[in-house]
Amino acid sequence: MSRSSVVAAALLVFALGAGVAWAEDQPAAGGSPPAATSQPPATTAPAMSASEKAAIAKSCTDQANAKGLHGKARKKFRSACKKAGGKME
Repeated sequence: MSRSSVVAAALLVFALGAGVAWAEDQPAAGGSPPAATSQPPATTAPAMSASEKAAIAKSCTDQANAKGLHGKARKKFRSACKKAGGKME
Protein backbone atom coordinates (compact mmCIF):
# COMPACT_ATOMS: atom_id res chain seq x y z
CA MET A 1 0.00 0.00 0.00
CA SER A 2 1.27 3.44 -0.77
CA ARG A 3 1.44 6.23 1.77
CA SER A 4 -1.37 8.15 0.12
CA SER A 5 -3.66 5.11 0.35
CA VAL A 6 -2.97 4.76 4.06
CA VAL A 7 -3.61 8.47 4.63
CA ALA A 8 -6.84 8.35 2.62
CA ALA A 9 -8.05 5.28 4.57
CA ALA A 10 -7.23 6.98 7.89
CA LEU A 11 -9.13 10.12 6.90
CA LEU A 12 -12.13 8.05 5.84
CA VAL A 13 -12.19 6.21 9.18
CA PHE A 14 -11.86 9.52 11.04
CA ALA A 15 -14.67 11.10 9.04
CA LEU A 16 -17.02 8.16 9.65
CA GLY A 17 -16.20 8.07 13.36
CA ALA A 18 -16.70 11.81 13.75
CA GLY A 19 -20.03 11.62 11.94
CA VAL A 20 -21.31 8.93 14.28
CA ALA A 21 -20.16 10.84 17.36
CA TRP A 22 -21.69 14.04 16.07
CA ALA A 23 -25.00 12.36 15.33
CA GLU A 24 -25.33 11.17 18.93
CA ASP A 25 -25.47 14.75 20.24
CA GLN A 26 -28.35 15.89 18.05
CA PRO A 27 -31.98 15.47 19.25
CA ALA A 28 -34.28 13.04 17.47
CA ALA A 29 -36.05 14.52 14.43
CA GLY A 30 -39.72 15.39 14.94
CA GLY A 31 -39.64 14.61 18.64
CA SER A 32 -39.91 16.98 21.51
CA PRO A 33 -36.77 17.88 23.43
CA PRO A 34 -36.02 15.68 26.41
CA ALA A 35 -38.01 16.69 29.47
CA ALA A 36 -36.11 18.21 32.35
CA THR A 37 -36.13 16.22 35.53
CA SER A 38 -38.47 17.62 38.12
CA GLN A 39 -36.32 16.72 41.11
CA PRO A 40 -35.83 19.41 43.73
CA PRO A 41 -32.27 20.62 44.20
CA ALA A 42 -30.24 18.61 46.66
CA THR A 43 -30.20 20.13 50.08
CA THR A 44 -26.72 20.76 51.36
CA ALA A 45 -25.39 22.19 54.54
CA PRO A 46 -24.28 25.80 54.35
CA ALA A 47 -20.63 26.11 53.42
CA MET A 48 -18.29 26.56 56.37
CA SER A 49 -15.38 28.93 56.41
CA ALA A 50 -11.84 27.68 56.85
CA SER A 51 -11.73 29.00 60.41
CA GLU A 52 -14.92 27.10 61.32
CA LYS A 53 -13.50 23.88 59.87
CA ALA A 54 -10.25 24.43 61.76
CA ALA A 55 -12.14 24.98 65.02
CA ILE A 56 -14.08 21.74 64.53
CA ALA A 57 -10.89 19.82 63.72
CA LYS A 58 -9.15 21.23 66.82
CA SER A 59 -12.13 20.33 68.99
CA CYS A 60 -12.09 16.78 67.68
CA THR A 61 -8.32 16.52 68.19
CA ASP A 62 -8.64 17.74 71.77
CA GLN A 63 -11.39 15.20 72.44
CA ALA A 64 -9.28 12.39 70.94
CA ASN A 65 -6.33 13.47 73.10
CA ALA A 66 -8.52 13.48 76.21
CA LYS A 67 -9.65 9.94 75.44
CA GLY A 68 -6.05 8.82 74.78
CA LEU A 69 -6.87 7.50 71.31
CA HIS A 70 -4.11 6.50 68.89
CA GLY A 71 -3.87 4.94 65.44
CA LYS A 72 -6.96 3.66 63.65
CA ALA A 73 -9.25 4.31 66.62
CA ARG A 74 -8.17 7.97 66.69
CA LYS A 75 -8.64 8.36 62.94
CA LYS A 76 -12.10 6.79 63.10
CA PHE A 77 -13.12 8.94 66.07
CA ARG A 78 -11.90 12.19 64.50
CA SER A 79 -13.67 11.40 61.22
CA ALA A 80 -16.99 10.74 63.01
CA CYS A 81 -16.46 13.80 65.20
CA LYS A 82 -15.88 16.13 62.24
CA LYS A 83 -19.00 14.80 60.52
CA ALA A 84 -20.95 15.55 63.72
CA GLY A 85 -19.62 19.11 63.76
CA GLY A 86 -17.21 18.58 66.67
CA LYS A 87 -19.84 17.39 69.15
CA MET A 88 -18.85 13.84 70.10
CA GLU A 89 -18.13 14.02 73.87
